[in-house]
Amino acid sequence: MGQIALEGMEFFAFHGYYDEEQRMGNKYGVDLYIRTDLLAAGESDKLGATVNYEVLYRLVAEEMLAPARLLEHVAHRVLDRVMAELPHVQRVKISVSKFNPPLGGICHRARVTLKRKR
Repeated sequence: MGQIALEGMEFFAFHGYYDEEQRMGNKYGVDLYIRTDLLAAGESDKLGATVNYEVLYRLVAEEMLAPARLLEHVAHRVLDRVMAELPHVQRVKISVSKFNPPLGGICHRARVTLKRKR
């Protein structure tokens, strides 16, 4: 068992509880961690024996395109997609951050983290 991580992904998206946030958009950060068997890939040096990082990135990017009111919902959708499309993945952890959230004061980012295992 091993871990693959995509850290520091950044997207401009239109999530937010308030209508204005969904119109104006904001910058978001995503960190994704998966646990899967990496032994065969380590031994063979074959892409087909592991999880393709591009596939993971595409799944996240596609979910970031669909507006949501809550960061929790965005994170949940990504977990659903990873588990549905990559059946050999055993665990997934995702953190979704909104930069400079409109809280009425200084806050660099708001972040939610969700985990799921088979």
